[in-house]
Amino acid sequence: MADLDVVIVNWNGGDLLRQCLAALACAEGAERIAVTVVDNASSDRSLEGLPALPGPFRLIRNGENRGFGRACNQGAFDVGDAWGEAPAILFLNPDAQVAPDAPVRALAALLADPGTGIVGARLLEADGTTARSCARAPAPGAMLGRAFALDRLRLVPPHFLREFDHGTDREVDQVMGAFLMIRRDLFAALGGFDERFFVYYEDVDLCRRAWDTGRSVRHLAGPTARHLGQGTTRQAKAHRLFYILRSEILYAGKHHGRAWALALAAAAFCGQIPLRLAQAGARRSGAEAREVLRAARLLAAALPAIRADLRSNPLPSPAAPARPRPGASA
Repeated sequence: MADLDVVIVNWNGGDLLRQCLAALACAEGAERIAVTVVDNASSDRSLEGLPALPGPFRLIRNGENRGFGRACNQGAFDVGDAWGEAPAILFLNPDAQVAPDAPVRALAALLADPGTGIVGARLLEADGTTARSCARAPAPGAMLGRAFALDRLRLVPPHFLREFDHGTDREVDQVMGAFLMIRRDLFAALGGFDERFFVYYEDVDLCRRAWDTGRSVRHLAGPTARHLGQGTTRQAKAHRLFYILRSEILYAGKHHGRAWALALAAAAFCGQIPLRLAQAGARRSGAEAREVLRAARLLAAALPAIRADLRSNPLPSPAAPARPRPGASA
């Protein structure tokens, strides 16, 4: 039986996936780490020449891009003889490279406190500096204000905890899905990631629901992973912006009601998109402006489906959390 299951969702990860797996191969206790790579119909050659791992390894190939959350659930729940028995699951991005002691240190911290449901490692930028990766649970007013860049004027709090140096362990509302370790029984009880989030905000939503069960989410400063942000999504700029905006609307509707979802949709077209077009114009980047307009068209086309989805799949009212979230009022 493995001590830890690792699920990596790959989409055209290229060399990043190979580097991610090579780092896992050098991790302490690697022979007792079961690794699953779920490939979402990559069109590059990222699955060629994958490094050998000391522990169990399997590759699941999807014929289409099923999205991040759905592929994570596939890797976690579609289990075989060597999978599904570990007490915890680490969801790791292919653009993340763990330090040798990161998996075992994170696992020990997770299992040491029964009240802890999720832990995240300290993420490092390419130059070795600490990334601000922990975030606040998105309050509806703050989400609306950020759509109009009011966080830059300090009129609403930013999404990420920029004031926190990430140098100490602490409870946080959310850790980033680039390195998110969760107790297996909690993940199963939550039903995994909400697959309506194709990509983005699925980690925000999962942490929110973990808190609603009374389990805490903790940032760990000791375990580290080098993370190249947007390592696989930077190649699809229009779709990346579209899915960010779509997920914001879905999250607002799920946790704060359809009225806030409608307000976020209006803010996308009246705030975020015009601001991004203005930035592209200031940089005299016609290509960037075209990508923003393409994202706007994708979002407009998706609005009827988003509305129908929120109407047919409302969020059940959760029980009051046993422990308050650190930034619940932010």
